[in-house]
Amino acid sequence: MAELMRLQKYMALCGVASRRAAENLITAGCVMVNNHTVTELGTKVNPDKDRVTVNGKAIFPPQKNVYIMLNKPRGYVTTAKDNFDRKTVLDLIPSHLGRLFPVGRLDYDSEGLLLLTNDGDFTYRLTHPRHEVTKSYLVLVSGVPSEQALSALRNGVVIDGRKTMPAKAELKRSESEKSVLLITILEGRNRQVRKMCAAVGHEVLRLRRVAEGPLSLGDLKSGEWRHLTEKEVLRLKG
Repeated sequence: MAELMRLQKYMALCGVASRRAAENLITAGCVMVNNHTVTELGTKVNPDKDRVTVNGKAIFPPQKNVYIMLNKPRGYVTTAKDNFDRKTVLDLIPSHLGRLFPVGRLDYDSEGLLLLTNDGDFTYRLTHPRHEVTKSYLVLVSGVPSEQALSALRNGVVIDGRKTMPAKAELKRSESEKSVLLITILEGRNRQVRKMCAAVGHEVLRLRRVAEGPLSLGDLKSGEWRHLTEKEVLRLKG
């Protein structure tokens, strides 16, 4: 929770006026906090919760860039709103962080590493194909893929009428007619890994993104999130 801040300091932070000029606006009755006119200079506000208006216009501090890593659980959609009233990944992030957007997508039944930010340039850097940011997935599939199937995944398969870019595909283990693959791709096409596996005859039973570029999911638990470090952000920006 943000610390309480003197109203005139908050107004100055928002770029409304200097602190001295802000004090004059307060004593003149031009400032409202949560729809109540405030005239006392000792008033304090919570920048994360209180709504401050000056002459009827809401004021906000300059937006800081926020970079979040979330371990997305299954059963959440990667959108801000859902037409079918399903839970969204933003339900897992505190509202005081401001308006964030997912970087790329993980479908409803998929889980794992998902980045969220309010930095449009950062999102473009990670999602545009020409930057070739790798994404790695642990994939549980039915059956045991042959070397021929793995080779096809590596060299590219046709999905939605277009061949996929070369990828990495490694058989990690297999048992009871199920296998775990580690697949790393450079693209971000719709349900790409599921469609790639289906193209070589193996249904995806579970899919978890474990890495994106230089970032690894690590021991972040399902449904939990953390801020990226400054070093991590710089590495992703390249």
